[in-house]
Amino acid sequence: MLLDGLEAAPACLVTVESTQGSVPREPGAWMAVFADQLVGTIGGGHLELQAIAEARRRLAGGPVTALGPMRFALGPALGQCCGGVVHLGFELLTAQDAPGLAQRLTAKLHPVALFGGGHVGHALARVLAPLPFALTWIDSRDGIFPPDPPEGVVCEHSEPVQLAVPRLAPGSRVLIMSFSHAEDLDVVAACLRRQREQGDLPFIGLIGSQTKWATFSNRLHGRGFAPEELAQVTCPIGIPGIGGKEPEVIAVAVAAQLLQTVQTTPKAGE
Repeated sequence: MLLDGLEAAPACLVTVESTQGSVPREPGAWMAVFADQLVGTIGGGHLELQAIAEARRRLAGGPVTALGPMRFALGPALGQCCGGVVHLGFELLTAQDAPGLAQRLTAKLHPVALFGGGHVGHALARVLAPLPFALTWIDSRDGIFPPDPPEGVVCEHSEPVQLAVPRLAPGSRVLIMSFSHAEDLDVVAACLRRQREQGDLPFIGLIGSQTKWATFSNRLHGRGFAPEELAQVTCPIGIPGIGGKEPEVIAVAVAAQLLQTVQTTPKAGE
């Protein structure tokens, strides 16, 4: 939407350059301000209103009051209870700036491998696509993926399915929910072998009950995996406390759990 908008009119890009204390958004967050619309957000509230006013003043040709980032104190100056300080950068953009802009503004994406194209897999692909994940969706069956998968999702056929594990991007978070327990077991075993050799899968999640995991643990132990290796697998998956077994409910709980594994920015108030 930002790139399309620049073809028709200039914009002012507002970027969170740095922060101190408790603030609404993290460094790197951005908002594009056009004369009559907005794309993105830097956190809302009075801070965003002030930023929009400054950006539109610059779009209208007003003088630049600061050559570098502008300082906004959220407590005393803006009446926001966060109380921190945000430094915002302002940059005028035209259609000539479009090349390379998308890559520059794209947040760091964390690789996720989703094994299984069933109902929960479809729901998860839809939920994860707009989040900061680079999703590879894997299944051994033909014709299982939708004709129009969510934007950015890479669909991959692998037969047998566990052969995809050695090819996963380093740092992949793995979600296992194939159509059969036999496939699930083979994928888990392949992940644990990769962990032995490379140790680069920060999360291995298996859909199922505690009873399923007890059965899998016994079988994996029979394949030579030690208890400390089995402890690397999360089963059941999804943050606790969310009831319901509908695919969409499970997808939200699992997505929240994945987000917990990548949280590195302090939350407001910390």
